[in-house]
Amino acid sequence: MTVKKIKNQNEWDLSPLTRENFSQKRKQISTAHQLFIKKWQKRSDWLKNPVILKKALDEFADLSTNYTGGGPEAYYYWLRSELEEANTEVKAKYNQINDFSLELSNQLQFFELSLARLPQKLHNKFLSHPKLQDYRHFLEKLFAQSPYLLSDREEKIIRLKEQSSYANWVKLTSSFLAVEKAQVLLENGQVAVKPFSEIYSILNSRQKSVRDKAAKATNNILEKNIKIGENELNSILANKKVDDELRGLKRPDLSRHLHDDISSSAVDSMLSVVAANFSLPKKYYQLKAKLLKVKKLKYHERGVPIGTVDRPYNYSQAKALLEKVLLKLDPEFQQIFRNFDQNGQIDVYPKIGKRSGAFCVAESLARPTFILLNHDNKLHGALTLAHEVGHGINNELMRRTQNALNFGTTLATAEVASTFFEDFILKSILEEADEETRLEIMMEKLNQDMNTIFRQSALYLFEQELHRDFRAKGYLSSDEIGALFQKHMSAYMGPAVEQPKNSKNWWLHWIHIRSFFYVYSYASGLLISKYLQGKVTQDQKFVGQFKYFLSAGLSEPPQDIFRNLGININDRKFWQQGVREVADLLQATEELARKLNKI
Repeated sequence: MTVKKIKNQNEWDLSPLTRENFSQKRKQISTAHQLFIKKWQKRSDWLKNPVILKKALDEFADLSTNYTGGGPEAYYYWLRSELEEANTEVKAKYNQINDFSLELSNQLQFFELSLARLPQKLHNKFLSHPKLQDYRHFLEKLFAQSPYLLSDREEKIIRLKEQSSYANWVKLTSSFLAVEKAQVLLENGQVAVKPFSEIYSILNSRQKSVRDKAAKATNNILEKNIKIGENELNSILANKKVDDELRGLKRPDLSRHLHDDISSSAVDSMLSVVAANFSLPKKYYQLKAKLLKVKKLKYHERGVPIGTVDRPYNYSQAKALLEKVLLKLDPEFQQIFRNFDQNGQIDVYPKIGKRSGAFCVAESLARPTFILLNHDNKLHGALTLAHEVGHGINNELMRRTQNALNFGTTLATAEVASTFFEDFILKSILEEADEETRLEIMMEKLNQDMNTIFRQSALYLFEQELHRDFRAKGYLSSDEIGALFQKHMSAYMGPAVEQPKNSKNWWLHWIHIRSFFYVYSYASGLLISKYLQGKVTQDQKFVGQFKYFLSAGLSEPPQDIFRNLGININDRKFWQQGVREVADLLQATEELARKLNKI
């Protein structure tokens, strides 16, 4: 038997995207679009006859699979731009292919707009027709958006200005931060120059001198770039205000809820329950301060681990830990991760010019999933790996079952998968730990819960007030933005965490507030995930239902997908149930800390 040599690759292998000649592919994409447009744009029978509409949707799905946007060229240069944010040549090439893609998208917009504007009397005719069931929910979403659509010309203008009025501004701030570097102290006592993305991870060092030096460097970098961020944020807030007014959207987050296929009432219900329980993170930070033997935590110390739980987890160790967890849950999960690792679909380490943070992206059915990390060789890095691989597993299971129009996740469902796998990593470590280590890991688990549920909810509330204040005043200074940020951070962290003057700038690097109202999904995702974890723990066979969820994509409304799993996301009692689990863990952690005479 021949054993295949396993290839370990810690950088993206983008060669699957470059195998095709880009100029030839552009011609193919353009031709495919023009043929589709020529065939369907001037006809009206597909807007009346379900059988003909089925043919049109099949062709539209094929176009979306094989000739979407700028094709592999756009995907390639976007990925390159995330690795090389200061590379102007890459930016130029991406902008060129993006212009090409936008033009085709504008020409093609007639298709979805025509469907969305169908008379109400035809909705049920199409939604109930047996030949259209594969596209039922795709049509439902279009019909739901119809009250907020503009004319074809106005929609084209909004698409054309998106790059200059939004994307370029956001990229400006992140590209400035990406090239920043500073001298910091390392845990081995050496001094080194590190990029901003790596400095940020050093903030959680157990060594006070190391994290304080990193905090000083972070503060200096943020202060240096704060005016850039002020202008950027005001510009994209203004752009969104104009778009919302044109569409008649009555609340700033309504476009997010429509896009995510979730009701505003479900999001409001979750947020109100979480905010009503801000006493839990306040109590947690009081406990952490006691364990660290300080009266108060500095703002940058809120994530510092207790004890030695920050022991090294290099990438090989993180992979081994994740593989063990995935295999126990389902061998198919493990194999998907191995494919990512062996095929060069994960870019692992931080470097100058690379964007900070982490993400997982699957641009279309026809092209690979890619994961970006900035691995810090600590437990946090192992958890981040599990989080992003969770997204990747979600993508691959959808890829096997869904057509192009149902391939993808809304934010209402995406973060469930990621937090599910992330939590099982911590639980796996906890199972084999002694009492001292259990306390450390329970504190780390609480830290994850505080960040994911309470911090992200506080950020959402910050966003809501940010948009309201901007619309009332017309412009917000960096000091006003900072004061608002500190207000909401203090609201959930309480008096045990200092809010020094320079912490007012720490919104600057938080990319999620540029993807407006994105962060509710982290809180809702983890609360839903907690329920699913409990079901799997009680009965391993429930993994089969969890895989149904991972495979569902956009084929059903999130509330229906969750209802099939026994979850009512409009019920405050459901959200309170998840919060209660956090409260129970906090109580158990306090009791263990007293037992060990730590407090």
